[in-house]
Amino acid sequence: MRIVIKVGTNVLRAGTEQIHRPRLIDLVRQTATLSSQGHEPILVSSGAIFAGREILGTGAPSQKKDVPHKQMLAAVGQGRLLTLYQQIFEMYNLTVAQALLTRADLANRTRYLNARNTLQLLLRQRAIPIVNENDVVAVDEIKVGDNDNLSALVANLVEADLLIILTDQPGLFTADPRQDPEAKLIKEVPVIDAKIWAMAGGSSGDIGTGGMITKIEAAELATRSGATVVIAPGDEPDSILRVVNGESLGTRFSTQFSRVESRKRWILAEAAQGTVKVDDGAANALLKHNKSLLVVGVTQVSGDFERGATIRVLNIQGQEIGRGLAHYKAGDLQAIRGKQSHQITKILGYDYGPTAIHRDNLVLV
Repeated sequence: MRIVIKVGTNVLRAGTEQIHRPRLIDLVRQTATLSSQGHEPILVSSGAIFAGREILGTGAPSQKKDVPHKQMLAAVGQGRLLTLYQQIFEMYNLTVAQALLTRADLANRTRYLNARNTLQLLLRQRAIPIVNENDVVAVDEIKVGDNDNLSALVANLVEADLLIILTDQPGLFTADPRQDPEAKLIKEVPVIDAKIWAMAGGSSGDIGTGGMITKIEAAELATRSGATVVIAPGDEPDSILRVVNGESLGTRFSTQFSRVESRKRWILAEAAQGTVKVDDGAANALLKHNKSLLVVGVTQVSGDFERGATIRVLNIQGQEIGRGLAHYKAGDLQAIRGKQSHQITKILGYDYGPTAIHRDNLVLV
């Protein structure tokens, strides 16, 4: 199972004025256990700005909230945070890798694909990706703004099965439990509707940037991408492992369709930016054997599209037989169409493999 685990600053600090080492050790232990069980965990971790404040001792959290100051703290703290993770994961013989992203990285198709490929390769190497927003360079136009939504974008990026959002609250309540003693924990949310939105309050502390609203936003995005989402308490013993094992902990948001269905809906809904025509052998492999479209089977390329764009697939008679995401941009695909895989690097100087469209990114029509 591919699992994205979001850890907020308030979870990492555990009520203290520094990154709480025992809490961090426990989170790493649980993540390492998942890896040893064959799962593929990815951490989306806040805490860089807080770690920077810990190092520099810049005073109370209410001071210096301007963006340049926060970016300075993030620049100082990101290295400290990653070093802490690295030292603890090494105890379990696991390697960590840092991935700093912005919304612009995930909105641009080429950057999106590069980020996805990198994270997927890291998982194959059994490395633990640790993702955070690139606060040092982010401005309002390109920033996600909170790691709740970033975790949902990452879940979409890597096609995760489960997103666990750890928080300093037990889950989603019918009202703000800090103000209403009658508030009750909601265990299951089958559909995110107006009532669910009305139950969300603000951030529970002055350190984190998110609140329950951003967690519901994240849940809505991730469930539409085909992932199950659980908002769970970060201070509960073995909370991550218990959620993965199916225990009813926190608030669970169920997805309405599978990851494959989600991706196919998206491919079919997006306007095609180009066309490829394929020979009979390639068409037969696609239609009858559920194979990927190889560049050797492409006979014609039309349109000016980038890598990752949605394109139409036509048979030799000109009939549309499918749509999918291009593995190469139009100019490159034009240069290598009909060629064997060993010729691609000689022609382009690099290669992304022998496929023009991978079967996971292809919808037959």
